Amino acid sequence: MSVRDADVAGKRVLVRVDFNVPLDGGRVADDTRIRAALPTVELLRERGAMPILVSHLGRPKGEAVPELSMKPVGERLSELLGAPVEQAPAAVGEDVETLTAGLSPGRVLLLENVRFEPGETENAPELAAALARLADLYVDDAFGAAHRAHASTEGVAHLLPSYAGLLLERELSELRQVVESPRRPLVVVLGGAKVSDKIGVIDRFLDLADRILIGGAMCFSFFRAQGLATGDSLVEEEGVKLAEGVLGKAEGSSCELALPVDLVLGEAFDAGTERRESDGVEVPDGWMGLDIGPRTAAAYGEAIGAAGTVLWNGPMGAFELEPFAVGTRAVAEAVAAAPGTTVVGGGDSVAALHEFGLADQVDWVSTGGGASLELLEGKKLPGVEALQDA
Repeated sequence: MSVRDADVAGKRVLVRVDFNVPLDGGRVADDTRIRAALPTVELLRERGAMPILVSHLGRPKGEAVPELSMKPVGERLSELLGAPVEQAPAAVGEDVETLTAGLSPGRVLLLENVRFEPGETENAPELAAALARLADLYVDDAFGAAHRAHASTEGVAHLLPSYAGLLLERELSELRQVVESPRRPLVVVLGGAKVSDKIGVIDRFLDLADRILIGGAMCFSFFRAQGLATGDSLVEEEGVKLAEGVLGKAEGSSCELALPVDLVLGEAFDAGTERRESDGVEVPDGWMGLDIGPRTAAAYGEAIGAAGTVLWNGPMGAFELEPFAVGTRAVAEAVAAAPGTTVVGGGDSVAALHEFGLADQVDWVSTGGGASLELLEGKKLPGVEALQDA
């Protein structure tokens, strides 16, 4: 059920948001996730509800860690809303219940970091019950945490009338469309370091996609599986066996699995290291592959440009080192310019889009890394499954 259809006037609404944002010197360094939650918060305010926002920040492991307080988040949210945001001293408890009881329509309360509570990650029933006592309704708008069965994402949803927020709704719609009804050809671009992180997505899209383009350090598990020299490149040992299985499955699939045909090498993982373009993919000892090469970037760009739907998750190389950012930038530019439907997920891919100033040229930029991968793999997300069905 959607928050659009909920009767919220005069009601206290507990909203699980994903405000797990980077902080720098006590200020929010990137407010993308806060902005993503604004439509739901503003809808509730306009309809006379009292939004009570709950989120985690970092990994405090059940203890109050002052530098992971939600205070800077509340300050930035207040600036974006153009309205005061009251800050609760904790996530639950008598003082918080008193605060929520005194809220007036349109007022926003931000609870303290819910992971300060030891019961959050354990999905403790008593914490879920304490959160439920704060509100009349529950709205989940935290897609980035929907793959976690925690007290604030799953437990509390069983105790109150529960709805999907606008962001969660859109995330599910955009990602499901890639799987269920994509415009063809469907091209999936996968990068990052580990085959094990993406094996579920690769397996599923070998049955669904027209082409899968592989980049990043995970390509070295494939090259090792093919008996090619990988030098000092980062190779995930458990990924080699997985890559062998993928190569075998790809042979019998109508989906084309593409690997890099050239590389950019460095002597060390360092921006100042010597850089060398290699015409093939074998890496000599003393060198490591740190980016896809120009021929690969051009071929991948061409495939992306001809796609009806593009899904991109994971960088093509060590894009955080400027000399080795060329391949990731080329893919990002190709995705941004593609005439087809473009969907990007995964923290590093999204960070690259923002770094290159291209995020606003993509149809959908997902706020959920792990959650988007699990959804694309076909797994059920506990935070979504717990919501009331329309």
